[in-house]
Amino acid sequence: MSISLSDVSVKTYRQLLPASLAIMKKAEKYFADEGTNLDDLAKIRLIEDMAPLTFQVFSVVHHSVGAIDALKTGEFAPPKMPKNLDFNDLIAMLEDADEKLNHFSDEEINSLSGKEIMFRMGQIEWAFTAEDFILSFSLPNFYFHVTTLYDLFRVKGLEIGKLDFAGALRKKIN
Repeated sequence: MSISLSDVSVKTYRQLLPASLAIMKKAEKYFADEGTNLDDLAKIRLIEDMAPLTFQVFSVVHHSVGAIDALKTGEFAPPKMPKNLDFNDLIAMLEDADEKLNHFSDEEINSLSGKEIMFRMGQIEWAFTAEDFILSFSLPNFYFHVTTLYDLFRVKGLEIGKLDFAGALRKKIN
């Protein structure tokens, strides 16, 4: 069995981004029922020197839809995050990204195999092949931010578990 660029990128993003959205919606209900100000939640951090939930969600989108856009354009850079995002903005951002991910076909993504992707950040320029960009840069960042989003809510008492994180598994169909 061979694994395609679409398998490791879009199909993975389509599994975990909706799972992140479901966690956000579960958190929205749970914390609203508790009387917690949802916009205060948008600013929560695991530890003082880590980026807040707003950055985690924005980065989930950037390292999924943004990574696919980079496969098409050949360029990727750190995200330019809007200021003053609130909890509803984060949900809307994930919903929009989920919608966009469903518009990419396997053929479209697989046709980008071997293409050069240039990461630029200040004076840093790193050239990748499409496959190496996804496997060694985009996916590790994507998983990091999805995990951090999960951890932020877990530490605040939201009852979620591994299956919430994993989302819709790609199981064998008989």
